[in-house]
Amino acid sequence: MPKPSSSPSSPLSISSVSELPLVRSREVGSIRIHAIEAGLQRLDGGAMFGVVPRPLWERRIRPDERHRIPLALRCLLIEAPEALILVDTGVGQKEDEKFRSIYGIENSGDPSRLEDGIRAAGFVPSDVEIVLLTHLHFDHAGGATRISDGGGLAPSFPGARHVVQKGELSFARRRNERIQASYLADNFEPIEEAGLWELVEGETVLTRGVRLLPTPGHTPYHQSVLIESDGEAACYLADLCPTTAHVPLPWIMGYDLEPLVTLESKRSLWARAQEEDWLLIFEHDPLIPWGTLDEEGRRVT
Repeated sequence: MPKPSSSPSSPLSISSVSELPLVRSREVGSIRIHAIEAGLQRLDGGAMFGVVPRPLWERRIRPDERHRIPLALRCLLIEAPEALILVDTGVGQKEDEKFRSIYGIENSGDPSRLEDGIRAAGFVPSDVEIVLLTHLHFDHAGGATRISDGGGLAPSFPGARHVVQKGELSFARRRNERIQASYLADNFEPIEEAGLWELVEGETVLTRGVRLLPTPGHTPYHQSVLIESDGEAACYLADLCPTTAHVPLPWIMGYDLEPLVTLESKRSLWARAQEEDWLLIFEHDPLIPWGTLDEEGRRVT
């Protein structure tokens, strides 16, 4: 049975997106990065922790009356030397009120909290040159498209090239019952129609200072993002390890399609992260945007 990684005096709790700062920024070597709090969603705590018993996981993140836990929609804006890169796009604003209620989504803004965050970081959305998607689930790719003034669908960042693993796009188009609720065609087919996809395969240097690392398990073609500059490194984990509570190797989501593959992806990445002293960036932790692994690899500091 998985053991808790730590026993905080009280579990993490957040009741509203208004409690989150819009942007937190720092340097990785000479590259400046901005963690943009693009909103909150709430998902079933049991699903988020898989085989981990509730008495263990609820010590870390407190569920609401519907057994859901709050999860950040934390995107990353990277001021790379050769491009301004947005990593993941949150949920967006296309879905109806029923969808937003089921998933407890809060991301109101102009037009969403993501764009507000880009502006708070000192840019405007049209400055984004690359939209990098770790995978195509709705809470990562939903903000990549929007409802246009004419009522149709259009890319939210029409001047940017959109990068994803080739296998991920192909997998997202499979209409089987296990995955179809997470992969919504409205989030990625308008990108195809606009001719904005740049498909990669395997580990890829995207641009100077930014490397794509395959980290399969959550989906077969999930990728994480490694930022390297002047001897420093940071890794945006996405759903390989969504929150700090998921740092212990066996703490894996029930949403993961191949949990044993996730386990090995984490094991491999944690070894590199410890050896090279990486900063780890958490996309869904309700409060903590980043940290480094302790010597045992069971928690972040």
